[in-house]
This record gives sequence, structure tokens and C-alpha cells, in this order.
Amino acid sequence: MSQVRLPPIQTTARDDAVLEALADFVQQETLQPGDKLPTERILAERLKVSRNTVREALTRWEGLGLVERLQGSGTFLKAAVSPHMLHMPLTLAGGNDFASLMQTLEVRRALEAEAVALCALRTGPQELNLIRHKLETMEVAFHRHAGMSSEEDWEFHQAIYRASGNPLFEQLIAAMHEMFHRFWEHPLGVRDFGHASFHYHRTIYERIAARDAEGARAEALKLIATVEADLRRGEAARNQARQV
Repeated sequence: MSQVRLPPIQTTARDDAVLEALADFVQQETLQPGDKLPTERILAERLKVSRNTVREALTRWEGLGLVERLQGSGTFLKAAVSPHMLHMPLTLAGGNDFASLMQTLEVRRALEAEAVALCALRTGPQELNLIRHKLETMEVAFHRHAGMSSEEDWEFHQAIYRASGNPLFEQLIAAMHEMFHRFWEHPLGVRDFGHASFHYHRTIYERIAARDAEGARAEALKLIATVEADLRRGEAARNQARQV
């Protein structure tokens, strides 16, 4: 890791300023989830604030699920962060039961439909190439690993959120990483969960490439509909098993 480059904080809103400075540092150092942050002492020295101020800022990040603080080991990044990101705790459904998964899916439906439509209107050639690359990588993983392509699927959707032109989309999806990943973990015991939605990833890309915002939105809603159908199928099977 290169020498820590953090400017002294010169503002009354120190908590928010510390968080912005930390996000700047993470971006400058290209830190990824799993990487270790400098110690509280080093951060406090560079920022010219107290260690308690740094500790409180990291506590806020920990509460948002952005970092993990391990006693005796240090502080580790858990999710992507960026400067001026939204610091908002999410209190969405946290379980793996049918009701919680449906609540999370409702949020995903609202975010994804709008994000793909904006992406179709705003994405540039370089961003479109990245989306296509993520799609092709996901398709290879899906066929090679019998439908197991969770990380590649996640990266495809992240690329779309990023290309929407609104950084809040990417920040919200990053904050909901663990919630959304439940849909790739055979929820409710459905072993082929998500297989029916596979081909919609390509049709979404095709509508984005065609600059067809409403078409992209429609394909995203079809994808979400297949996920909902899988959830309902899994819940029905569980209810039937309980009655036996």
C-alpha cells in the first residue's frame, strides 16, 4: 500500500468530512472488499482529527456494512465505497423466508426497471462494451457451472447501475449486496432458481444497445417476474411438504 494521502479536515461537519476523506482514500488506493484499511492512529494523524473521531466514522461505516472491524486484526473493507456516497442505513427485510424475499424483490424491481431505462438513454460506447463483456462472462459461467454464476450475474447488473448516470443507483445496490445475493443461493430450496431469468440478461443488453429505454424496462420487469415465479414455486413446495 502506498503512503497514505489524506488531507487535514477543515470543517465543522467533521464526521461527514472524515467519511468523505476515507472514501477518497479508498478510491485513490483502489482498495477492494477484503482489503485492510490503515490503523486508526495513522488515519487520525493524516486527517488531523482525534482517534475517537476516526473511530466514530468507522463505526458508522460498520453499521452500514461497509467495513468489518476485527479485534486484533484491524479494519477491513466489506463493500465498495466512493466519494460523496450516500450514508444511509437500510432497514429492509433481512430474512430468507418468503415474505422477506418478496419485500427485497419489490425494491429490486423498482430499482432495476428504472436503472436499465436510464442506462439505455445515457450509456456511452465504453460503458456499453463493459456491459457486453460482463454479460458474456456471465453466460460462460452459467453454462460452465450448471447455472451457478452469482458473482458474474452481480457484476453484470452493477455495470448497468453504474452506466445509468446516477451514482445513487450504484450506491444503493452496493449497500444491498447481501440482500440481493440471497436470490443466487437457492432460496426456499429451489435448486434451479434463476434459470428461467437467464436469457433476459441478453435481451436487456440488446434493448440497452438499441437505446430503447422502454424496451429495456420491459425486459427487466420480465426478468423480475421469473424470479417472483421461482419464489412462489418454492413457497408452494414448502407449504405442501409441511402438510404431508
